[in-house]
Amino acid sequence: MRVLGLDTSNYTTSAAVFDGREGDNRSRLLEVRPGELGLRQSDALFQHVKRLPALLEQLAEEGQLKNVQAVGASTRPRAVEDSYMPCFLAGESQGKVLAAALDIPFFAFSHQEGHLAAAAWSAGRLDLLDRPFLAWHLSGGTTELLRVEPQGASVRAEIVGGTSDISAGQLMDRIGAILGLPFPAGKALDALSRQGEAAAFQVKLCGLTFSLSGMENQGKAMAERGEPPANVARFAVETAADVVLRATAEAQRRWPGLPVLCSGGVASNSLLQERLTTSCQALFAPTQYSTDNAAGVAVLTWRAEEATR
Repeated sequence: MRVLGLDTSNYTTSAAVFDGREGDNRSRLLEVRPGELGLRQSDALFQHVKRLPALLEQLAEEGQLKNVQAVGASTRPRAVEDSYMPCFLAGESQGKVLAAALDIPFFAFSHQEGHLAAAAWSAGRLDLLDRPFLAWHLSGGTTELLRVEPQGASVRAEIVGGTSDISAGQLMDRIGAILGLPFPAGKALDALSRQGEAAAFQVKLCGLTFSLSGMENQGKAMAERGEPPANVARFAVETAADVVLRATAEAQRRWPGLPVLCSGGVASNSLLQERLTTSCQALFAPTQYSTDNAAGVAVLTWRAEEATR
């Protein structure tokens, strides 16, 4: 059985197919004007509407959409009340149209659920979706520590920690802008930080919660006094990695024995992966499934349709 998943996040248009074992994700980053730190929702929605048909045509030309048995889409950021972003309307509306035209089921999931499923599947641990685990959702807009439990074909995620203000991804993007790096800056900042000297600031951890907003000002001050760009990049990455690591260790003390899964674009940072893999045995998705993608939605769609049979 093959299913189709769609995800139209604030920065990536993606479509994926999944057959219970193998998946194929196609995605394209949205265009952000040079010097800007994001997109208005109306601009993101417009780009999704234009680009999603081309991705589906690619899959169709390769025979990937033959005998599709169900369609799923991310329809909101999180699976909680009042969670809403207009950009998800593109994937939801086109997914519902496809399902109606083909007379097959449509399943709705949250963007966060998709991230967790994509990370679990691509890390070779799809079994995690059927047991409790800890997870980080680390992205351009989210730095949340989650306690996750199975819920039907999907999962239920409870926020137990993370940032109280800006996300790790926002910190890195803003530091990247200070250094003149393209947006989103994660990949370039990661590479640049590898050339710098370690200079982390130990952010205060209050239980499992922390604040990163002051680190933007510190990074800006470093750049203004002539610190080498690589050192500023290293400061941002090391600081974020250090506090995430300490929060993870504390969560493992509170919930011993639970595995830790890391998802979201920031989870592809190489230094972060080294720190958490070595110290906490955390699991990470390959880079292409850490960033926004529809593979996780397709995985959950397959599980939902399989459960009805």
